[in-house]
Amino acid sequence: MNLHTLHHALPSFDEIPRLPGLPKGCTWGLWDTDGQPDELGTLNLLTPKVVIEAVKEVRLGVSVSLNLCLDQPSVPVFKRKPLEHTIIDNSDFSPSQSFDDTISLNTQACSQWDGLRHVVHEQSGLLYNGVPKEQITGAHSTTRLGIDRWHQRGGIVARGVLVDYVAYAQRHGISYLPTERHEILIHELDRAAQEQGVTFRQGDILIVRSGLVRWQTGCSNSEELAIWARAKDKACVGVAAVPETVEWLWNRHFSAVAGDALAWESVPYPADRPSLHQHLIPMFGMPIGELWDLEELASTCARLGRYSFLVTSTPLRVPGGVASPPNAIAIF
Repeated sequence: MNLHTLHHALPSFDEIPRLPGLPKGCTWGLWDTDGQPDELGTLNLLTPKVVIEAVKEVRLGVSVSLNLCLDQPSVPVFKRKPLEHTIIDNSDFSPSQSFDDTISLNTQACSQWDGLRHVVHEQSGLLYNGVPKEQITGAHSTTRLGIDRWHQRGGIVARGVLVDYVAYAQRHGISYLPTERHEILIHELDRAAQEQGVTFRQGDILIVRSGLVRWQTGCSNSEELAIWARAKDKACVGVAAVPETVEWLWNRHFSAVAGDALAWESVPYPADRPSLHQHLIPMFGMPIGELWDLEELASTCARLGRYSFLVTSTPLRVPGGVASPPNAIAIF
């Protein structure tokens, strides 16, 4: 099967042709067009037809923000730089009273999208679609795979589906702490979606609520600091990084995944197998959303009895950007 012929009839995971020196399930070349290497990955699934169907989710005019405040978490994780916000008084050089402000932040310190420049595939030393890591920084750097490409395609507009694992665990007597390594299995995602009345569609953004943001907003800064300072490798609930998850995600043809956990998948990453980051970003070209605020979304879904909605996301338009706050909204 030729990857270049699969624009409309996507292969199953087992049908993806094996590329030399790369793991099973590498989709490089799938969306290349007229000799131009693709830089969008699974966002290519958001075709006009898919977007038109997604817009039909809007029936009530109710919108919910999915973004944490930029100064959250109050204790930065992985030693990332926290938000710096400065108010500028313009009165010294302006005839009228006015103010500006500046911000400085790590684009992955708060709610975020991991873009396609974020992860290098360890085995090959390449990023998505074979981009050498030397093109990310240094004398030979380019803007290839930059998150600004998402703007050039019109941002992200898709049907979102929430799988509320917190509610599922409560229904089924599953006890866990969000700040300990707890793996969410794909059969649980399937069962939770079924109980919520959700049927997945090609191009959906899969959003998983694990409970970390709920824990975080309910504890003090000192409690948060004590948790994140307890070990070099932070521990957190998330989706299980097993081969079955990778195959399951591809076969449902999601355009992206997102959640409220530190890494979407459980951390620390497994020592005996690749992380989901290692496959989803460089092999599939699939964006990963992390630390999204899903609390109001979950309560709205439960109140309305609906777990699907329109999602719009406008990341920062930074040429060659690695990641970005999602600036995401769910609309019912």
